Amino acid sequence: MNNFKAIPEYRDLSAKQLFDEVVPEQQPIVLRGFAGDWPMVAAAKKTPNEFKEYLCRHYNGKKVTISAAPYNEDKCADKRFFYNDDLSGFTFVSAQERLDLFLRRLIDLKNEEQGPALSMQSALTESILPGLLEDNPSDFFPNVKPRLWVGNEGVVDTHYDGTDNIACVVAGRRRFTLFAPDQTSNLYPGPLEFTPAGVPVSLVNLRKPDFDRYPRFKTALHNAYHVELAPGDALFIPMLWWHHVESLDKINGLMNYWWNGSFAEDATSPNFLDSMKIAILAMRDLTPKQRDAWRCLFDHYLFKQGVDPVSYIPKHQHHLLGELSPDYIRVVKDHFVKKITKIEAY
Repeated sequence: MNNFKAIPEYRDLSAKQLFDEVVPEQQPIVLRGFAGDWPMVAAAKKTPNEFKEYLCRHYNGKKVTISAAPYNEDKCADKRFFYNDDLSGFTFVSAQERLDLFLRRLIDLKNEEQGPALSMQSALTESILPGLLEDNPSDFFPNVKPRLWVGNEGVVDTHYDGTDNIACVVAGRRRFTLFAPDQTSNLYPGPLEFTPAGVPVSLVNLRKPDFDRYPRFKTALHNAYHVELAPGDALFIPMLWWHHVESLDKINGLMNYWWNGSFAEDATSPNFLDSMKIAILAMRDLTPKQRDAWRCLFDHYLFKQGVDPVSYIPKHQHHLLGELSPDYIRVVKDHFVKKITKIEAY
């Protein structure tokens, strides 16, 4: 299909190496065998039923959100949790269900080629499977609350997250296609406010791209990264890197860790996406020349492309540009949250 770029692969990488050397570079890497010794992974490698039974032994009975994309003779091969044709709605429905019943349904559908695509996405693991994290610990993230994704064959279309991410496959195989943030315009992002799962997604079907409608996507594909993960393997996806995820087997699972950015323990509103919306509203009517001028100010104050903006100012006058207390940040952000609330109400 395409000559994708390879993602560097590592084994036995330490947590210190990851956080001190890899994460600051903001480039994806593969961590082979990241969770190779987890009992959950061992169960999944035996049989799908063993995986189901293992999860059910930890299950506390709370309902979870399940999404289903019904079988469609014309479009079922896509197996996408996506928009409908005119972007007025979605191709899937969601409802609350018991996890054990959902897992049993996945097993029942294992031999059906025309069944629905089913998925439990981003469920907070500790709230539904107490004890599972103690059974399957990560030295990298002793204090991060991971999320669990379980389903059958399906596609999560190209999107980004506002946080760094370690995505660890625990059952089945997953195929990831990644695009750096500089490919954003070539991916034709969809609406900011109306999205399948809370963040903008590319409108291009990666597996069946319409180059007449989306010609710049050829450039994105030329710069794409690609990897397939087996149970126990993990992938570091840097913040704002676009990623397309395909679940390749009838029963699959993924545990992921979001630990900074919009998922940081001390994160407060507005988040990054909200801040971008405010900037769009503030500057949407500027002329091209005026936008170029503002770009220069952003480069100076925010991206620090030239001289450090506080290096020549006395420390007692750094204010917003210097070190800030959490209380001060909270007060300033609260001011903007009120603006966002008014926007959303309108």
